[in-house]
Amino acid sequence: MSIRWSLVIPVKTLVAAKTRLAAATGPHRTRFAVAVAGDTVSAALSCPPVARVIVVTSDPAAAGPLAALGADVVHDPDRGLNTALRTGAAHAVRLAPQDAVGALQADLPALRPAELAAVLAAATEFDQAFVPDALDIGTTFYGVRPGVAFTPRFGGESRAKHLAGGAKELCLDGIDSVRRDVDTPDDLRAAIALGLGGHTAAVVDELRGSAWTG
Repeated sequence: MSIRWSLVIPVKTLVAAKTRLAAATGPHRTRFAVAVAGDTVSAALSCPPVARVIVVTSDPAAAGPLAALGADVVHDPDRGLNTALRTGAAHAVRLAPQDAVGALQADLPALRPAELAAVLAAATEFDQAFVPDALDIGTTFYGVRPGVAFTPRFGGESRAKHLAGGAKELCLDGIDSVRRDVDTPDDLRAAIALGLGGHTAAVVDELRGSAWTG
């Protein structure tokens, strides 16, 4: 029987979200952050190995729309990203102890379900595994097999931290959308080139000709 996955997606308070895109997104920054998270959640829920998506957030502006998409929303204790992820993972294990647990960054607006499925299939071969971001500095996905301790090490140079923690780095071809998180205008341009999800694309259409000229 194939392994099913619970994916935990942390969504920070939107006032603090996407500060490096503030100049580009202007008054649309909150809508943009919700749209990006919405496309990430929607793509994850459309991925066949994913049994459920658990969003960890303390912001009602994000909680409502993401729950409407089908995410199971739990409250963020506001003690840092890795604590938020562990909170979501604990909830996942209570719901489905037989499933694998993964952490997925919330800012993957070009995420493709088929590419995520390839990552999850590869991750099931190892006790813990991760995918580095497009810059090979951070991490966009970290996951563990059922029954394995969930020890995320996100933040800063998290690729090196996950390697040091014994996680297997997944170096797969054709998973650009899983690696392309969006923090800067250049990141957004790269995500646009890959093809944005519908929520983000709608906001970007409004940005064109206004604050952002990408």
